[in-house]
Amino acid sequence: MDLASLIGLVAGFVMVIFGILVGGGEIGSFIDIPSVIITIFGSLTSVMSSRKLPQFLGGFGGLMIAIKEPEQTDPTEVIKSIIDMANIARKEGLLALEETANGIEDAFLKKGIMLVVDGTDADLVRAILETDLDAMETRHKKAISFWDKWGEMGPAWGMIGTLIGLVNMLKNLSDPSTIGPSMAVALLTTLYGSLIANWLTGPVSAKLALDNDMEVTVRIVTIEGLLSIQAGENPHVIEEKLKCFLPPSARDAVGADAGGGE
Repeated sequence: MDLASLIGLVAGFVMVIFGILVGGGEIGSFIDIPSVIITIFGSLTSVMSSRKLPQFLGGFGGLMIAIKEPEQTDPTEVIKSIIDMANIARKEGLLALEETANGIEDAFLKKGIMLVVDGTDADLVRAILETDLDAMETRHKKAISFWDKWGEMGPAWGMIGTLIGLVNMLKNLSDPSTIGPSMAVALLTTLYGSLIANWLTGPVSAKLALDNDMEVTVRIVTIEGLLSIQAGENPHVIEEKLKCFLPPSARDAVGADAGGGE
């Protein structure tokens, strides 16, 4: 569980409630069912009409993905594993990596190792793994686009709801006492639309994009590392090459903990 995402969403909701109460308002005054229906369900209809139904239904799963801690997004650990495998390959040969692959849970890394062990041409190994990488990134972008689209439509439908409320208010100006309450209700849809974009969809989309970038980096490191092993490069050279993907502050940890090269 990614506590930053979960705490951020909960704390954002708490801040809204805090602002209402501190300002002297009542929670009930900020709840209007027709406004909720217009803003939330109206914006979702726009999202639905912009994609296929399975894509629309699957898009909601992005919320749990954003909150859940990604399985493998630490390039440092991947680099250490690759350096260890480089040492094994240098001492015992590429075929010795087959036994190592059996204990690896990362399907992408395991696939790459088996391609190398099977003696697949280096260009073909790169092509297969980069195709897998591109397909993964395409899937991720589809999930991100769901939240981007909802974030775009939320404020738009909030404005539509406000305009509907203003029209209804202007048709009943004969009773001045109703103007204030009617105006307040009309503005609620704008509030709901802003909450959709800034409290929910914007952060979720940004988190999914961040996870995607980190996973892409890990896979690029994996590709470059495996091709270096296949080319028979010195483990120390491989280490220095792959450390370029890390921020300077994290590079020393690789040299300190990784299996020693020759």
